[in-house]
Amino acid sequence: MKINVKKLNEKAVMPSYGSEFAAGADLYACIESDVTVAPHTTVMIPTGIAIELPVGYGGFIYARSGLASKRNLAPANKVGVVDCDYRGEVKVALHNHGETAQTVAVGERIAQLVVAPYITAEFVEADELSDTVRGAGGFGSTGTK
Repeated sequence: MKINVKKLNEKAVMPSYGSEFAAGADLYACIESDVTVAPHTTVMIPTGIAIELPVGYGGFIYARSGLASKRNLAPANKVGVVDCDYRGEVKVALHNHGETAQTVAVGERIAQLVVAPYITAEFVEADELSDTVRGAGGFGSTGTK
């Protein structure tokens, strides 16, 4: 699948996969100078790119595992969603979950973009829903194993 990417900044880096079978393509910080993210704060980091996703596909922005586990930096909204009709700049709301300030360097890999299909559902109001064994059991209702 080919995805059109428009560089909005001449310093922008195209998304790239770290290995042959990687599901997520790395997104890069397109910033003029390094940015410090204070503990328990969120900073909007631009990527300098806009993308054109095919209808029926979304771009899902996930944390980079090393950045999250070693430096406590991950998307504030847990998973960002880029809709197929969005043509603005892709940005990452990067949150510092740790107790130490972290610096994001110019051109650093800040998140990963997974392109995946989605289904648009038609929500129909119903007076009743079918019965199941679980029923209305919510959080933790199926056990802890």
